[in-house]
Amino acid sequence: MDKSASPFDTQDFLAGQLLIAMPNMGDPRFEHSVIFMCTHDEDHAMGVIVNKPLTDITLSTLLAQLEIDTDENAIDAPVFFGGPVQTQRGVVLHSLDYKLESTIEFGGAIGLTASQDVLIDIGGRTPARNPPQHYLLALGHAGWGAGQLEQEISMNVWAHCAPDETTIFDGDMKSSWKRALGQLGVTGAMLSPEWAAPRRQDQPLN
Repeated sequence: MDKSASPFDTQDFLAGQLLIAMPNMGDPRFEHSVIFMCTHDEDHAMGVIVNKPLTDITLSTLLAQLEIDTDENAIDAPVFFGGPVQTQRGVVLHSLDYKLESTIEFGGAIGLTASQDVLIDIGGRTPARNPPQHYLLALGHAGWGAGQLEQEISMNVWAHCAPDETTIFDGDMKSSWKRALGQLGVTGAMLSPEWAAPRRQDQPLN
């Protein structure tokens, strides 16, 4: 295979970047999404949506389901729809003031941990370590097969930019999407009214 014929050279792979849904996104599951890209190579891509909080579950509810004894003063943080793949599995994106051996680091600023230990440290009654200052718990993730994401980008369905901690951990669907677009130099005034104010709706898990 001629590597030079690949639509994405190695330096263009998007792991550690933000993927931003454009106004012509046709899939309602990804409408107005901001996705933190965790892996991207010639064979596949995987990321976590960071701006779609779920309405039917919170951190305390999830910890109770996992039989984690929670601190009564623990913050009742939201749980996010991370994408339509493996929606029963959770991952935590967090600031790197917190690390486990299993933590994957991105650019010295963002970590991803999938161990239940991070949930115990965030909300448990007897944490072994201080929890991260900033974190986002998501159920599920977004996934693409070989060449699929590259094709969607070529169709202007997605744009991408450097990660920003405020955008990742803000948690608000409207402001995170607008902030990510702002990193590309796009403002609300450049969008039609129907896109400048995205509607809120529950997102399906499959």
